[in-house]
Amino acid sequence: MPLQNRVTPEGAIIGAAARGRFMGNRGRLHTPDQTLGTSRWTTRAWVTCRLSFRGRRRTLMAPGRYTELFFLDEAVALAAGHRPCGECRRDAYRAFRDAWTAATGGTDATIQQLDGQMHASRVEPRSRQQVRHRRSIDDLPDGVFVALPERSGMKGAWLLWADRLHLYAPDGYHASVNRPRGGTVDVLTPSVTVAALAAGYRPEVHPSLGLPAAGDRGLCNRGR
Repeated sequence: MPLQNRVTPEGAIIGAAARGRFMGNRGRLHTPDQTLGTSRWTTRAWVTCRLSFRGRRRTLMAPGRYTELFFLDEAVALAAGHRPCGECRRDAYRAFRDAWTAATGGTDATIQQLDGQMHASRVEPRSRQQVRHRRSIDDLPDGVFVALPERSGMKGAWLLWADRLHLYAPDGYHASVNRPRGGTVDVLTPSVTVAALAAGYRPEVHPSLGLPAAGDRGLCNRGR
């Protein structure tokens, strides 16, 4: 039975047999029997790592180690509130930080400042649920996940990419529709991350969208 270590765009952590293309880290969340406890993070540094880095290998959910989380692609990781790792994905981290800085008109942020801003925009302090915000769909950049109005009958999390909406599933994107024009949607991707995407950061997406994606094997040992 698959371990409960796959993260969805809605921020849930589920069990899924399909292999993810990125790994993530929010601290140690699992118990000695490799099941999740009640915590969904123990650090504000929610990172997205490569699956391969300097030949490192890890035992999943090892005692006393951080919990390895996995994502279909980077767009899912961003929607769930993660950012690029500053160690194994340093170029992506710098690009993300620079895009966020350009969007906010500020100075270069430290990792701690960026993580603080991201944490405030991804989880409600009391309910600890995913923060969602309503936006006009016309104003959203590629790489953002949205939930469509209930009256549309189109349930699930939809990735905006190349002027279409693509329906998420743990093993890929198997349905798509033309991007609607006009109207508001619930945005799953945190507002801080939407700003970085609007400023030019471009995430890696799953090849089921018809685009090439780099293959990775192995595991990163830590995230920054």
